[in-house]
Amino acid sequence: MDILRKLAPVFLFASCVFLITNNNGVEGSHRIYSRLQNVPAGEVNQVHRTAYHFQPPKHWINDPNGPMFFNGFYHLFYQYNPKGSVWGNIVWAHSVSKDLINWEALPNAIFPSKSFDINGTWSGSATILPGNRPIILYTGLDNDKRQIQSYAVPVNISDPYLREWDRPDDNPLVLPSSDMNASQFRDPTTAWWHNGHWRMLVGGKRKKSGMAWLYRSIDFKHWIKAKHPLHSAPLTGMWECPDFFPVALHGKNGLDTSRVGNDVKHVFKVSLDETRYEYYTVGQYEPETEIYEPDKTSVDGREGLRFDYGNFYASKTFFDSSKNRRILWGWANESDSADDDTAKGWAGIQAIPRTLWLDPSGKQVLQWPIEELETLRGQKVDLNDIKNMKQGKLVQVKGITAAQADVDVTFTLGSLDKAEEFDPNWEKLDAESVCALKRSNVPGGVGPFGLATLASQNLEEFTPVFFRVFKTKENKHKVLMCSDAKSSTLRPFDIKQYRPSFAGYVDVDLAAEKKISLRSLIDHSVVESFAAGGKTCILSRVYPTLAIKDDAQLFVFNNGTEPVTVQTLAAWSMNAPKQMNQNLEF
Repeated sequence: MDILRKLAPVFLFASCVFLITNNNGVEGSHRIYSRLQNVPAGEVNQVHRTAYHFQPPKHWINDPNGPMFFNGFYHLFYQYNPKGSVWGNIVWAHSVSKDLINWEALPNAIFPSKSFDINGTWSGSATILPGNRPIILYTGLDNDKRQIQSYAVPVNISDPYLREWDRPDDNPLVLPSSDMNASQFRDPTTAWWHNGHWRMLVGGKRKKSGMAWLYRSIDFKHWIKAKHPLHSAPLTGMWECPDFFPVALHGKNGLDTSRVGNDVKHVFKVSLDETRYEYYTVGQYEPETEIYEPDKTSVDGREGLRFDYGNFYASKTFFDSSKNRRILWGWANESDSADDDTAKGWAGIQAIPRTLWLDPSGKQVLQWPIEELETLRGQKVDLNDIKNMKQGKLVQVKGITAAQADVDVTFTLGSLDKAEEFDPNWEKLDAESVCALKRSNVPGGVGPFGLATLASQNLEEFTPVFFRVFKTKENKHKVLMCSDAKSSTLRPFDIKQYRPSFAGYVDVDLAAEKKISLRSLIDHSVVESFAAGGKTCILSRVYPTLAIKDDAQLFVFNNGTEPVTVQTLAAWSMNAPKQMNQNLEF
């Protein structure tokens, strides 16, 4: 098949790729539960299912794949097990939407059936070729258990839903070279065009270094490996789900993936298999030398910036040409055990799509829930000007469905003199470890203050999302944000369940601003939070036993000796979409 007859710069759309394991020695990201892979859901347990986060009616999902806007529809593909609620039997499920909120399920788009993908159809990305023709690049596992890169195209380009996809027999497009590990070669990015060539990245590993292998093509069919990777970093392990895209130096508008120039920076993101977290840098891309160099303000590696400091992985961005924005999707796994997931009949959700742009400082990106989410807002409650909340003060937010809510609050602070000293030994710890030492029930000076979400009436269980302000030896302030799952359920800790104290630091000058905002999206088993206008984001998965449905409560609290004022608090009950991935029976 002739993929491309004529080439020209075009708008591109992205997706993400992500390794999936198998039983034949390939290094993998998902644990294998062979006894559960083919156990279909019986009666699906609805207690902790989300109402407005994307998830199919049943069974396992992981990475968002190939998101794009095409001919009036948003397309989301994702890794899906049609036979069970743990990883296995993976296909590319496919759903479409007009608004990123209401989704309609379509037949599975890609599934193992050919020699080049018979052992796996793993994550990939979408690009819009000249002539307005979409193409998918994805990782397949062939008969020799090699990870190779192949393509798929719509069978009927005039079908607005793009229901059927063909994987021509002239696949694969890219094979690992003889000097590469064929079990660590995956996740092609969205392609971009410059100076007569397409370019794409494939994630990899060389010894202990993460690699972003660069490939070039004139015709999108014949790809040649560049002499050097676009970027690499030592001691980071396998680089999964690489993403590479431009951001405008000023303003919130998104950019076409091929955009280069003096008025842009580039963002490079990888998902680290060894940590199960994602890291990104902001830097400069020089297309003539094919080198990406992180700015000096970006730490390159495990100590670097993250899109989300919680349960968030395998993310992918795409350029939404309909609204001139870049949108970020991410996958949130369960924190339950595999047996729990099988019993409830489902596992995995997609985070709320986020608009992403460069912070005015140029040091990081900002993220915010897409504006379309606000169409689901229902009953509203305002609590304004709650002054001088003293230590131990707890105020309940009544009048909304606290298990299914959107809450936006701004706290104002008085003096910062009582901020706790930041122990120099904590410099060796990550924010999560500091939060585990300084939980919401540990009194402080300035903080902890924030929201107690998914709380039972008497706080036997709750998930606090809060801030705590420290003072460093340089007499600067360090703001810690936590989303702590330790007290989220009455289930005993000897039951296999991941209940971490997720945390990150917030780059905000409290001495100058004397205020900080927090928005939390609460949806039964997920609390997705955004601090300071999207500077630090944390998604937590929790499974309360008492604080479910109408019994869930929401509180605002302060446990610091310095009084805190709630300047504004707006909370909405959230409605479920009218259509959310119904009838997924293919």
